[in-house]
Amino acid sequence: MNILQLFSIAWQGILSNRLRSGLTVLGIIIGIASVITLLGIGEGAKAEAEKQVTALGVNLIYIRPGSVGTGGISQGQGTAPTLTYEDAQAIKENCPAVQAVAAQYNSTYQVQFEENNTSTSVTATEPSYPGIRNFFPKRGRFFNDSEMNEAARVAVIGDAITENLFHGDNPIGRRILIRGELFEVIGEMEHKGVAQGNDMDDQVFIPITTGYTTLFGLNQVTGRSVRSILVQSHKDQDMQANFQITNLLRLRHNIQTEEDDFTLRTQADIMQTAQSITGVFSLLLGATAGISLLVGGIGIMNIMLVSVTERTREIGIRKAIGAKYGDILSQFVIEALLMALTGGVLGILLGVVGSHSISTFAKWTTVVTPISVILSFCVSLAIGLFFGIYPARKAAKLDPILALRSE
Repeated sequence: MNILQLFSIAWQGILSNRLRSGLTVLGIIIGIASVITLLGIGEGAKAEAEKQVTALGVNLIYIRPGSVGTGGISQGQGTAPTLTYEDAQAIKENCPAVQAVAAQYNSTYQVQFEENNTSTSVTATEPSYPGIRNFFPKRGRFFNDSEMNEAARVAVIGDAITENLFHGDNPIGRRILIRGELFEVIGEMEHKGVAQGNDMDDQVFIPITTGYTTLFGLNQVTGRSVRSILVQSHKDQDMQANFQITNLLRLRHNIQTEEDDFTLRTQADIMQTAQSITGVFSLLLGATAGISLLVGGIGIMNIMLVSVTERTREIGIRKAIGAKYGDILSQFVIEALLMALTGGVLGILLGVVGSHSISTFAKWTTVVTPISVILSFCVSLAIGLFFGIYPARKAAKLDPILALRSE
C-alpha cells in the first residue's frame, strides 16, 4: 500500500469523527499558540531590556568608589570617598583604550523658579557626559569646556524639571535658584525615562567645577571626591580599558595586596545580567505553555486509543484482506500526525496573530522569532509521533480473527 493511499485512509478516519477530531486538534492549537505567544512576550522583554541598556550609551564602563563600614557593616558601594576628580583626569590622560571620561558628583537640592520649587537631583559632571550617555539636549545646548574651566553658573535641566518649574514653557535663558545660588538655564534634555532605577528626566546638570565651588563645599585642599566616573572605551577595547583603568587606579591609590577600593562594571556585565533575568522569565513562560501542549498530546493519544477500540472490526477486515502490520501502524501514526500538524500550523498562525495583538493593544513589546516558530512546528510533529505510536502499535498487533469477532 503506497503512502498516498495511507494518507487517504487516515484522512477519512479523521473526518468520520469530525467533532472529536476537531476538539483534539483544538488542544494542540491552544498549546502551540500559547508557546508562540508566551515566548514572544519573553523575547520582547529581552529585547526591551537590551534596548534600555544600549540607550544608556555605548561601550560604557562604570567606576564607583568602595564602601564605608560602620560597626563591621558595609554601607554599600559608593559610600566611601575613594574616587576623586583627579582620578578621572588621570584616566583620561593615561589610558589609550579610553575614548571619553565624565566624572559625576550628585546630590539632592531644592530648585526654585519664582514661586515654583521642586526637590531634585543635581548632577555635576563634564561636557563629555551627553556623548557618553547618548543623552542630548532637545532645546538649547549642554555646557562647554570654556564654561567648565570658568566654573560658570549655567544649568541644563531635564524635561520633568521643565514641567515642574515652568509648566512646559521654554526654560532657555531663565534663571533658577539651586540651594540659594543663581544659575542660568542654557538647555533642556530630551526625554529619557527611567534607567537603572533613576529618573533621568528629573535632574539638573551643572559643570562639576561649579558644583565644587558653589554647592558641595569641596576643593583641592579638602579633596574633590566624585560619586562615580563614566568611561567610554574605544570600540572593541572594553577589556583593555578595564585593565588599564584598574592598574592606574591601584597605582594612584597605593593599593598593593589589599582589595580594590573601587568597583568597575562594564556595559556587557549589565547586559548579561539583564539577559539572564529575561532568560529565566522566558523559560518560565515556555514551560507554562509546554504544559498545555502536553495536555494536547495526551488528548491525541486518548482519542487514538478510543478510535482503535471503535474500529477493531475494521482493522480485522483490513488484515483479513492482506493489510500488513506496517500498513496498520502507518495508518494510525499518520492520523495522529495529521491532527498534530494541522493543530501545529493553525496554532502557529494564532500565536503570531496573538503576539501582534498583544503588542498593538496592550503596548507590550513582543518578538516572534523564526526559532520559536520552527520549534513549535517540530514539537507538534513530535507530539503526533510520540502520542500516536502506542495506539498505532496496539492496532497493528490486533489478532485478525479476534478483531473480526468484535462488535
